[in-house]
Amino acid sequence: MTLLEIALRINGHLNGPEDLEIKGPAKIEEAGPDEITFISNKKYRHHLENTLAGAVIVDQDYENLKIPHIRVENAYVGFLFVLKIFAPEKSHSFRGIAPGAVVEKSATLGENCDVAPHVYIGAHATIGKNCVIHPGVVIGDHVRIGDDCILYPNVSIREACRVGNRVIIQNGAVIGSDGFGFAPKDEAYIKIPQIGNVVIGDDVEIGANTTIDRATMGSTVIEDGVKLDNLVQIAHNCVIGAHTVIAAQTGMAGSTKVGRHVTMGGQVGVNGHITIAENNIIGAKSGVTKSTRPNEVLLGMPAVPIMQQKRMDVSMRHLPDIVKRLNQLEKEIIALQEKAEK
Repeated sequence: MTLLEIALRINGHLNGPEDLEIKGPAKIEEAGPDEITFISNKKYRHHLENTLAGAVIVDQDYENLKIPHIRVENAYVGFLFVLKIFAPEKSHSFRGIAPGAVVEKSATLGENCDVAPHVYIGAHATIGKNCVIHPGVVIGDHVRIGDDCILYPNVSIREACRVGNRVIIQNGAVIGSDGFGFAPKDEAYIKIPQIGNVVIGDDVEIGANTTIDRATMGSTVIEDGVKLDNLVQIAHNCVIGAHTVIAAQTGMAGSTKVGRHVTMGGQVGVNGHITIAENNIIGAKSGVTKSTRPNEVLLGMPAVPIMQQKRMDVSMRHLPDIVKRLNQLEKEIIALQEKAEK
């Protein structure tokens, strides 16, 4: 594409030759003369002096750039659209219901669905149109899946679960496994039947090897637009609010409610039966032990407002000096006491 065509597609202001041909996007450190890159973080601005890129996408406040550039409201988002423009369309070799797939007679598939070999689709399952189901996927009885979904290899969706439209589930994810419910009796544990299900909204993406447990009763709910990274654990009866983003290795205990537009870093641990308020940001490796207030940034173990945690971190760095000073003061007090007694 020409630079002008790209500028028009991303609604940007072009400063440079309109007819410059761009073959694709690249990282700013690696881009060549026929490639386009971007910069959105000021700390990487020094790369502009050395990059060989043909053009760069920048925010509106960048001025006096020698390299051809496109100014947009948000350079990061603008470059994401460029990636979409140049991204090759994902393809698969199987079409229709492939030989070797097992589809129970009572299951219903919408038009234009592609089902790979070694897929199992259970009794009375319903799958919408334009879905792609890769090898090794298991879809249980009475499962309902919407339109335009992609299930990558070895995904398991157990009985009676519900999946919305335009949902992407990455390799090895398990939807609707039994919740971790056991009641102590004498010296043993009795398994609590997990008779609920999982309900997933529209435009959700679930990462590889993520697990979402079915509810003991009722539903574990993942609302519209939620994005879950790889290796996330959502326990029984949790509710994850719309457009929440959760990074890898985060674990959530049962019956936790997460508000809308929450961001969780990697390896966050969340207690059960609490509420994470909307618009919270929770830093990596934090432990959330109690309910939070809206619009907070939290960090630490246990998680506290970020400025409080930073003050605690600074204090901890001074702890050896404080102990040394206390020991010295203790010696001085003892010496004064001994002197007074004489």
